[in-house]
Amino acid sequence: MPPVPVNRPSLPRLARVDWPAEAAHPSAATAAAIAIAAELLTNGQLVAIPTETVYGLAANALDPDAVALIYRAKGRPPSNPLIVHVADTAMARQLAADWPEAAERATAACWPGPLTVVVKKSADVPDIVTAGGPTVALRCPAHHLTRQLIERAGCPLAAPSANRSEAISPTTAQHVLEGLGNRVSLILDAGSCEHGLESTVLDCTVVPPRILRPGPLSAEHLAAALGAEVTLAALPEASGPDEPAIETDGTPREADTAARSPGQQRRHYAPQTPLELLAADAAAERVSNRLAAGERVGWLCRSPDDATVHRLAASPALVVVPMPNDPAAYGRMLYASLHALDHRELDRLVADAVPTDQAWAAIADRLSRAQHTGSR
Repeated sequence: MPPVPVNRPSLPRLARVDWPAEAAHPSAATAAAIAIAAELLTNGQLVAIPTETVYGLAANALDPDAVALIYRAKGRPPSNPLIVHVADTAMARQLAADWPEAAERATAACWPGPLTVVVKKSADVPDIVTAGGPTVALRCPAHHLTRQLIERAGCPLAAPSANRSEAISPTTAQHVLEGLGNRVSLILDAGSCEHGLESTVLDCTVVPPRILRPGPLSAEHLAAALGAEVTLAALPEASGPDEPAIETDGTPREADTAARSPGQQRRHYAPQTPLELLAADAAAERVSNRLAAGERVGWLCRSPDDATVHRLAASPALVVVPMPNDPAAYGRMLYASLHALDHRELDRLVADAVPTDQAWAAIADRLSRAQHTGSR
């Protein structure tokens, strides 16, 4: 007899949660949502969770079968490790075989917050979490609702961004819903994320400590916290077409070696619409040429008051998104802007290059990795 088909809901459950920082306890509805999420996680299911960086796709980090669901839901290559979210430093230490001085100082200064530390993993951490590597990436999120969820579930949570592999990270519950659909059991909707960019990843197994992925906390900030030098990994080279991380049947593509940190692929955080990153003058010229060729263009523009921009903006085929000249504000807008532009059915996106100083390192990294030939 053939197996009886299982009817899965077309959409996940969506629970609005609200726990103001000044409130000692959540509302009854939010407390109930946390309880439901914790039960789902302990039963091996996936829950999309809010953090101050981006929304995460969470599973019990100590359950290999649950973690495997993350890889399948995202179409994530098995060589790309996951960040494990913890409620506090004590939980982090249980997952580490060694806790170096750099990790102690960095977490004391920056946790809870948008910092991930890479340390040697303990035997308690399943190999699937670390892509078979000897180190684990750990973070204590600043979002107190998420820390409460970890405590309620009684386990650390493996939680990469809640989107399909290589796609734009989600900064709202709507982004999660559009990207993952019924691949997730429950989405906890806490509104827009505070930072809008993924955490800074600091490798504490090397001397001096090295930033593997820039984020909201700069190298300068971390050097001050550590009282020591911090190095920064080089940005990827100018991108072109890469081999896809997802096979045509939707399964992850095998890769040769495991990365030490998420976010190391040359192509990542990418919209479906082809994106080019150019110096301001070159960007204006490229936009003009593409409009003349009959294309519909979106432009992440850092000089919206420029006369040339005003002239080009008269075209109905151009969508100009004025981007802030403050890196923190730019970071909060970046992914939301790319999501919105992808919905406009444009032919091409153009982004003005950003400054090269440390304050802009995370933005430069994301834009560099987002360049690709696209699917349209």
